Amino acid sequence: MIRTSIITLLICFCYLKGTAQKIDHLVSFRTIDSDNYFRFNYDNDYFAASDENYTQGYNLEFVSPFFKGNPINSLLIKPEDFDLKYALAIEHIGFTPDDYELPDIQFGDRPFAAAIMLKNSVVGKSTVKKLRLHTSLSLGLIGPGAFGEEMQVGIHKATGNKTPRGWRHQIKNDVVVNYNLGIEKQLINFNSLLSIQVQSNVSIGTLFTHISAGTNVVFGIFNNPFSSEEKTKTFQIYTYAQPVFTVVGYDATLQGGLFHTDSPYTISSEAIERFTFQFNYGLVIQTRTLYFEYTRSSITKEFNTGATAKWGGIKFGFTF
Repeated sequence: MIRTSIITLLICFCYLKGTAQKIDHLVSFRTIDSDNYFRFNYDNDYFAASDENYTQGYNLEFVSPFFKGNPINSLLIKPEDFDLKYALAIEHIGFTPDDYELPDIQFGDRPFAAAIMLKNSVVGKSTVKKLRLHTSLSLGLIGPGAFGEEMQVGIHKATGNKTPRGWRHQIKNDVVVNYNLGIEKQLINFNSLLSIQVQSNVSIGTLFTHISAGTNVVFGIFNNPFSSEEKTKTFQIYTYAQPVFTVVGYDATLQGGLFHTDSPYTISSEAIERFTFQFNYGLVIQTRTLYFEYTRSSITKEFNTGATAKWGGIKFGFTF
């Protein structure tokens, strides 16, 4: 009874608040109709003809009942009346200022930063309530140990672009412990051709502490992820649009780690933009065993002297 009450309170809280994600692989329009699959999620600002702010990110996602025995799951929410999926992912994100090729600190711009994490997650679905609830715990490192410099320099050399030379001023090594809780409610579904959902998340930890809320609209040919009916469509093709408003509490990629506060350059708390708006849209194609997606995103400036940022991404996966 107590556990049920706690979950109910958390759900009510999340309906009001949540967090925007750089790599959000848990939202309903990215559902794969299988308990066993692998998906590679990759973001790069190259897709938006840019090379600054959020410059690159990837996520290697494994979903299988095998992960049900993961002891970390005892810290995640698993409602008894929900269908559950268990996942483990490796995630990496990197950020740079605009003039990344200069060796000096770019005051007034974003600091260099990279983070790598092991992400444990559980996604629950209630077809009766038309609800999805997901929780995740990310453990990792922000700083030189996340090899952001090596990755970006290697990619730029391979593609013949300018060599980044400012990584020596990046955010210093610090621990990443982040807990995320999200909820999504389907409001409208019209013949699995159009659906509208509201969503919200809260993220608390040493990397990101954010709250946000938004919606997503899906249009095309798809199997309704909130339905218990048999998935009859073996080929799905649909588009989505996802506006998200965020209230920012803490961002270690801008402000530095919580424990090692001597990074060469950070953005002060007073300069952080506490309210941001992010808009994501894309196209998804699925067969019975394959998944492909192209996505684009933009976000308003995240600190006073910053600028708006854009990036894109591709995702592909397969069931097994």
